[in-house]
Amino acid sequence: MRSRLVGVVLIVVLGGLAGCGSGGRGAAGTPSADGTVSPGATGRIAVSSPAFADGGTVPGRYTCGGADVSPPLSFSGVPARTAGLILLVEDRDAPGGTFTHWLVWNMDPRTRSLPTGATPPGAAQGRNDFSKTGYSGPCPPPGRPHRYVITVYAADRRLDLKPNATAADVRRALSGHTLASGTLTARYGR
Repeated sequence: MRSRLVGVVLIVVLGGLAGCGSGGRGAAGTPSADGTVSPGATGRIAVSSPAFADGGTVPGRYTCGGADVSPPLSFSGVPARTAGLILLVEDRDAPGGTFTHWLVWNMDPRTRSLPTGATPPGAAQGRNDFSKTGYSGPCPPPGRPHRYVITVYAADRRLDLKPNATAADVRRALSGHTLASGTLTARYGR
């Protein structure tokens, strides 16, 4: 009985490993629990901010209760053949599901940092879920803190999207074209 269980576990593990290779290209995205398409990636981008640590708290300056400016960000580990960088800032705990605070695509692939309040030069910005173009900071309803996830993607092509593109549009365009990705998560509550 025990040897049969070990055999089943080995088959499952080896089958999972066999599906991991993608020849250096991002894998096609798969729908997540909230229905969004999450593009696959083979590489890892390190995303950080001098304003807060991963798992830390977003300072008030970067929220709707403060100056409502984007936080300073840094990224490393961007693959050499990246054609453009994509940035998404999302509230994963919003009452109606994931809420987009900022979406930017076609950032210069040589970009390694963004200062406070910066709009990436030459990049396109989409409409966030406040119906504004550009950054709108965390602004959760009073109660428990929400998780804010900053995701940076490296794409193997520039994205051809309309100015009013949504996060779902960005994810669809990235599907199968993601070389690497990374996240920085912080919390904020009122």
